[in-house]
Amino acid sequence: MTVITRFAPSPTGYLHIGSVRTALFCLLYAKKMKGKFILRIEDTDLERSTPESVQAILDGMAWLNLNYDEGPYYQTKHFDRYRDVMNQLLKEKKAYKCYCSKERLEQLRNEQTARKEKPRYDGFCRDREDQKGDTYVVRFRNPLDGVVEFNDLVRGKVVFSNQELDDLIIARSDGTPTYNFTVVVDDFDMKITHVIRGDDHINNTPRQINIFRALNVTPPHYAHVPMILGSDGKRLSKRHGAVSVMQYREEGFLPEALLNYLVRLGWAHGDQEIFSMEEMIRYFEINNINNSPAAFNPEKLIWLNQHYIKNGDPQHVVKELAWHMKRFNIDTTRGPDLVEILKAQSERSKTLKEMAEKSRYFYEAPQYNQDAVSKNLTKEILPAIHAIRDELKNLKEWTKENIHHVMNTVAEKMNLKLGKIAQPIRVCVTGDTISPSIDMTLFLLGQDESIKRLNQADFLIDKGGVAP
Repeated sequence: MTVITRFAPSPTGYLHIGSVRTALFCLLYAKKMKGKFILRIEDTDLERSTPESVQAILDGMAWLNLNYDEGPYYQTKHFDRYRDVMNQLLKEKKAYKCYCSKERLEQLRNEQTARKEKPRYDGFCRDREDQKGDTYVVRFRNPLDGVVEFNDLVRGKVVFSNQELDDLIIARSDGTPTYNFTVVVDDFDMKITHVIRGDDHINNTPRQINIFRALNVTPPHYAHVPMILGSDGKRLSKRHGAVSVMQYREEGFLPEALLNYLVRLGWAHGDQEIFSMEEMIRYFEINNINNSPAAFNPEKLIWLNQHYIKNGDPQHVVKELAWHMKRFNIDTTRGPDLVEILKAQSERSKTLKEMAEKSRYFYEAPQYNQDAVSKNLTKEILPAIHAIRDELKNLKEWTKENIHHVMNTVAEKMNLKLGKIAQPIRVCVTGDTISPSIDMTLFLLGQDESIKRLNQADFLIDKGGVAP
């Protein structure tokens, strides 16, 4: 048997991290078993599905490199197939037309609620032959007794009584099919062997299994993954970080860091924390998924992100950094190579957005912090700045070592500690007091640009931080 999994989001909003974790688990299991991973867009909710949401799903999957073997398939292109299966169920009396009005159903719900009963359809049209009209829905004829029992690969044995399940609608009054019905038909047609999804779907599973049985088809194996909670123990929401996955890109996270973080939310391989995609595939086992909810920890995600910034493939990380530079309208065509910026800034940047913001002065004239200028650029330090500028101007080879030698030599001649002279130089060339080491900063700026900025020292001291 070839293992086939599927990720089947509804395009009614953004792709959030809970869905991404589900997609990741589906991909890992398929790859682990040398099977196939399918992307299916469940867009039968015509009122809420949007092209923008479809594109958000595709963009998120592409950015995260969650590469599917087949798809994307769209349910709205399979309406003829759903109609054929529905007619088959009607013909075999495994489904029936329901003509109940909205008013009757609302009254039924109110009466059941008043009796503190679970609202459910009462089967009024189930065996009636005298109902006529053009307005009706199609309901599945659910078994009235017995149980639905299945072995959940995460939760273990799960049992539902058929008496708790009413006759669900499988086609609306306009003829469009509903979720639980289309899922079964698609899973059958696509030969899905394992359904890995959030445990918010577990109440749908017995309904879907009954439809499979009505079609004389063996249902797939199910694995329901517990939800992700916020740090306060409540369901993950926007205030916890349950935002569009692409917003994580905008905030400066690397896709490897996000995937590495998500795989550890509810799954473990010993005490290992850092996983490449190859290791995730090699070690992934469904039965190692924890059956308790996992808590979202933003600090852990940030820690992982900085790890990948420092240790990831520089060429890959730089592509993401370039994306952020472009978003900040920073022209990197004139200035140091971004790989060098990455090396210089990786220790002090937790996100690529932060790195881009901190690196603007390498490509543009600095914006001067007036407090930093007032504190560090004084008339007393000006002779030392002039001396360093003149020595740097005469350097034949612009290297970090030569720059460092000039700084030390001038400091010694003027009986100054290196820190006393490095900080004014830093403010002069970057506009503020924080940057990589001063020799690295000057090296990356280049000789001409460094001299140009050091020439502004007199003006900055006179004007108190206003650039010429």
